Amino acid sequence: MNLQQTILGVPFSNPTVLASGIMGITASSWRYCAENGAGAITTKSLWPVEHQGNRNPTIIATEHWTLNAVGVPDAGPEKAKEEIGDFMKDQPIPLIANIIGLSPKEFASIAAVVATLKPDFIEVNLSTPTFLKLRGKLFAEDGNEAGTILKAVRKEIGPIPCFAKLTPNVPNIGEIAKACVDAGADGITAINTAGPGMAIDLRSRMPILAAHKGGLSGPALKPIAVRCIAEIFEATGGKVPIIGTGGIYTGEDALELMLAGASLVGIGTAVGTRGIDVFRKICEEIQLWCTNEGVWEISDMIGGMHKALLARGIKGTSMKHAP
Repeated sequence: MNLQQTILGVPFSNPTVLASGIMGITASSWRYCAENGAGAITTKSLWPVEHQGNRNPTIIATEHWTLNAVGVPDAGPEKAKEEIGDFMKDQPIPLIANIIGLSPKEFASIAAVVATLKPDFIEVNLSTPTFLKLRGKLFAEDGNEAGTILKAVRKEIGPIPCFAKLTPNVPNIGEIAKACVDAGADGITAINTAGPGMAIDLRSRMPILAAHKGGLSGPALKPIAVRCIAEIFEATGGKVPIIGTGGIYTGEDALELMLAGASLVGIGTAVGTRGIDVFRKICEEIQLWCTNEGVWEISDMIGGMHKALLARGIKGTSMKHAP
């Protein structure tokens, strides 16, 4: 069973990717993930200036879901240069640098810094719930706003491929994805957290998170991620790679997102529940399932649902077909 793929000219030994914000802080933590089977690394979101996150408590988790309101903290560009530069010296696996800002100018500023470090991809974070606190809306809610940012980033990064990271909190994520691709995105990362949600302590009657609300991730997010990926794949004609993220805990979860249209699968919350070697475990589970089903190339799974629908004469998965 061959798990290898080449995405936008970059070879991947397997489709698993460390999602942004999880263990994505230092070069040593990235190497640790690589040693435990990760096919690629995504950094935490990098700001053009140092950014303070929210005060604790910032995370609450159950077996069904996780809420986080970390607030996207970052030490600033100099720290990014130090850690990415260190990792790139003996780069064991591809690196995806996630960038963030509050305006096209800020996105362009951090993109210019990161581009000099030559990561394999740049992921443009248009969708963190932190934007709701800082500016009242997400960039990924508006195709025109998203497109303006991507054009600004594109001017600074030259030939480095970039992915737009989108939110599920829109009526038609396929349209937003198409607008991003038209503006210069080479691929899409889908999805960021949903919500935000809230949890309340019964005894104090207070919200558990200091910020009151937090982005929803974990197993509960997977059906939403599957639907969003399917709609993006359809809207873009299956012509751009998708990093599918949201609720992946097992090899079968990963394969489900790939059937919807993902080329790579981002793993985040599961690192905390299944351990740092979750990447290796998921790859083994993928291999076992595929071998039992007679699938020998992982790339054959990408968009498989769409092929199955077409073979049955069924058109599309867009919202107009929803009940």
